[in-house]
Amino acid sequence: MKKFHLFDPDQKKPQNKIALKGGGYSLIISCVVLAILIVVNLFVSVLPSSLTNMDISSSQLYSIGSNTKVVLNNLQEDVTIYWIVQADAEDEILENLLARYESQSDHIKVEKKNPDVFPTFTEQYTDEEVPNNSLIVECGERSRYVSYEDIYEYTIDYYSYTEYADAFDGEGAITSAIDYVVTEDLPQMYLLEGHGEEELPSTFAEQVEKDNIEVNSLALNTVETVPEEADCVLIYAPSTDISEDEAEKLSSYISDGGKVMVVSGPVEDESLTNLNSLLENYGVAVNEGIVIEEDQGHFYYGYPYILIPEINSHAITDPIIENNYSVLMSIANGLVVSDENGTGTVTELLTTTSSAFSKADGYNLSTYEKEDGDTDGPFALAVSIEDASGGALVWFASNDFLSDEINYASSGANSDLAMNAIASMVGETEAMAISSKSLTYNYLTMSQEVSSFLKALMIGILPLGYLGVGIGVIIRKRRRQNETV
Repeated sequence: MKKFHLFDPDQKKPQNKIALKGGGYSLIISCVVLAILIVVNLFVSVLPSSLTNMDISSSQLYSIGSNTKVVLNNLQEDVTIYWIVQADAEDEILENLLARYESQSDHIKVEKKNPDVFPTFTEQYTDEEVPNNSLIVECGERSRYVSYEDIYEYTIDYYSYTEYADAFDGEGAITSAIDYVVTEDLPQMYLLEGHGEEELPSTFAEQVEKDNIEVNSLALNTVETVPEEADCVLIYAPSTDISEDEAEKLSSYISDGGKVMVVSGPVEDESLTNLNSLLENYGVAVNEGIVIEEDQGHFYYGYPYILIPEINSHAITDPIIENNYSVLMSIANGLVVSDENGTGTVTELLTTTSSAFSKADGYNLSTYEKEDGDTDGPFALAVSIEDASGGALVWFASNDFLSDEINYASSGANSDLAMNAIASMVGETEAMAISSKSLTYNYLTMSQEVSSFLKALMIGILPLGYLGVGIGVIIRKRRRQNETV
């Protein structure tokens, strides 16, 4: 009987040659690919971190913004950043950020200083106790110490009474320090006093300091004119009026090219006639009373006196618009801009809708409904005035505009807007506010209209929709059962 072979030995030899040849090709290709990967890896390893590390964090923790890039690209002197850190104790977020700075400019050098190896190094720069991961920025004879505690912002959890970091302010702190050590003449801002002005809110005051603006006191009734070295004057929430003489000095200061920013809203049982006359010089009138908004899309949920105004395009407001932030104006006066602006150009920065009106009763109002004697809107809530001489007057018509509570509810948009205004006055446009980056979340500023819609959607529409779908499914199943029967 003839035997059948499943595999013919004579046929197997050419197949083995083919397999061996194919295996050789595969080995060669694998070696070539491996060599290419090694070369690519070596090439990538020498590239700056800005080209190799992708920042996919939601708040861009490891990236530097356009304002920082402007500061770094304009550097003419070498800046050394001493990183005070023990071995294997580096903050990962800070490490990545410092690498971005170093790769962005040849004038930036980051140098680690281990306090265990150099225990007295920081004594030449600060008398404070230096926590791990702190920084010292130096350029020539100028230096600034940046504590690790200032790089993170902390919040207290009142349920557990523990403190946790909720924001990273590394970019703002480092860029501010670099700008400080390379700048000899810092901008000078004078803060008017003598009229019951409120203290600057802590968040805003810290932002002013971070932007390297020196603050000085100004008592106008003790000097003949505003000091020549003043880059701008800030009038913050006065509770009583200035004198006619002081108003004349401020008006002359603006006419001579000076810059003034006013944060002033309704004052209980007081009329700020002389202060408001600064606006009247340019055809802007202050409507006494508190603005109420009836359009539900333009006031904070449940509070028709906390307004969400329209933001109009201007160099001061454009960064806020581009980042899709909303500004809040609480307990505000309405500003009425006429067609006659004198020697100035008036721009309405923030405006209400035509549904807004001003309550004549002011702080004594008893209802949010419109009554006889109330004034119809729309109103401006903030204006920017450019005098023909080059002077400027920026006016925010609310005392609470920069309060920590209202600013926090706007996710910092209010203080950013104010800092943009100040930066434009002192000529530091590239050093406009660099906001800290949230490690948790930002507040969602929601209008009454949106809030009501979401409430109806979640409580009514969606549950009824699911109920309807369920009833429909049950009815279809019963019909099919009856048809089969």
